[in-house]
Amino acid sequence: MSALRPGLVALGLLAPLVGLVLLGCAGRRISDGVYHSTKGYRVRIPGPDWSVVEASRADLELRHRAGGAGMLVNADCAGGAARRPPGVLTRQLLIGLRDRTVVERDEIAVDGRPGTRTVLRARGAEAGPVVQIETLTVADARCVYDLIYAAPVDVFVENRGDFDRFVDSFTMK
Repeated sequence: MSALRPGLVALGLLAPLVGLVLLGCAGRRISDGVYHSTKGYRVRIPGPDWSVVEASRADLELRHRAGGAGMLVNADCAGGAARRPPGVLTRQLLIGLRDRTVVERDEIAVDGRPGTRTVLRARGAEAGPVVQIETLTVADARCVYDLIYAAPVDVFVENRGDFDRFVDSFTMK
């Protein structure tokens, strides 16, 4: 099971909310603004306002330069994760979050494959601000891919277009 499952706690934006100390992950391959994963996918960094978080357990985690917003992509290719039902996969991401309120939930396609999209508001395990989170979960025969965007509720919409571009650039090899 991936270091990011269960729970959304690996998203650097949420880490302070749950008191998680993130471990470093070396060897990220980024060329011309495109991250190339050894797990068989690639995704474009949505622009110069986003920087790579080096101390992350996610395959790629980005933080907005103005602070407050973050996004990540991670693949879980171990233990038959891709065979789990979409609802189970989404629930695993949300373990550890409290005061959850689902704003939207629907089926989507990412790189031509069916997936699940959930938008919610929640707090971490510790008292803290409410964060709005969008998760996209899609699977192929090998892996489960999570693309996540999170920001304080009052700034969520500001960088939402960057997340759309991030998701649109995601391709599985």
